[in-house]
Amino acid sequence: MIIARTVLELRASLDSQTGSVGFVPTMGALHIGHRTLIEKARSENDRVVVSIFVNPTQFLAGEDLSKYPRREEADFKICELSGVDILFYPDVSTMYGKDEVSIKGPDVRGYILEGASRPGHFDGVLTVVMKLLNLVRATRAYFGKKDAQQLSLITQMAQNFFMSVEIIAVDTVREKDGLALSSRNVYLSEIDRTDALKLSASLKQATHLVMQGVRETNEIQRVMLSILQPLNVEYVAIVNRRFEAISEVVIGDTIVLVAARVGTTRLIDNVWM
Repeated sequence: MIIARTVLELRASLDSQTGSVGFVPTMGALHIGHRTLIEKARSENDRVVVSIFVNPTQFLAGEDLSKYPRREEADFKICELSGVDILFYPDVSTMYGKDEVSIKGPDVRGYILEGASRPGHFDGVLTVVMKLLNLVRATRAYFGKKDAQQLSLITQMAQNFFMSVEIIAVDTVREKDGLALSSRNVYLSEIDRTDALKLSASLKQATHLVMQGVRETNEIQRVMLSILQPLNVEYVAIVNRRFEAISEVVIGDTIVLVAARVGTTRLIDNVWM
């Protein structure tokens, strides 16, 4: 596995090999969910590139940038064992200069749900993903469905800017008890972790209601909110794949999303229907 820390090193590594490139951008603290992305990229491409970069522009004031889990040695080993060909591990000065041009999220879909809770967050996400996609020259890039709104906006960005990369959505990976894997799960105490299961439980019940024939989103949201108590719930939303609010579930075109604080940790989860 080649470890590239600069743009010149990355380009030299890419130029020395041929074939399709599968790209998995991450912020490190890798877990089984990341390995699933890497394995899918490995199965569909000649080469796999993974980036590890904790992107400062997507964190708002007061968020956990300085505390975000960093496990360099373990992450490198996971990448090596997963068959990664090139690991791109830049620092902030490599990725950002002064007074830069940046990408702005769409005025509506970039400022609802996650964008409403974290205004400007998606500007930072889209900017860094644009940079990384341009650097890696990926054939395909892999993103998890757990960050559904992020996935939707990155897909839109690739379309709006006529980028040749194919954005691949990969199903959320869960623990045996249903908790969606997240690097932030390390913040959860034993009690918090039990409470965090309310997110997946509420989504499971939403799925059960739909299977029983319930389609009214207000009723599904009401039941979910009752399950989520007494968590500090930021939102329970039911939207179509374009992230437009809907009054009734349409099978094959609906996402149910939840965001809540469990102790001091903010978690998100969703189910695609």
